[in-house]
Amino acid sequence: MEIKLNIGYKQIMKLIRQMPASQVARLKAELDDKFLAGKSKAEITDLQQMLLEAPVMTDDQYKVFLENRKKFSQWR
Repeated sequence: MEIKLNIGYKQIMKLIRQMPASQVARLKAELDDKFLAGKSKAEITDLQQMLLEAPVMTDDQYKVFLENRKKFSQWR
């Protein structure tokens, strides 16, 4: 038997506040870094994924960029 509930964040927090301290500690232990890290990796947006896969400047390109920026600053 499986029951699915649609509960909001505020309701969950209200329920957690009603729990004894030992159960809150147990819940916190179960929501360890591995669980949270796994959830956050799965929630990467398309924009974030595109930025992570985007090309980066080479050292030479960066030097040219800095030179151009310096020239534009002097030009103003």
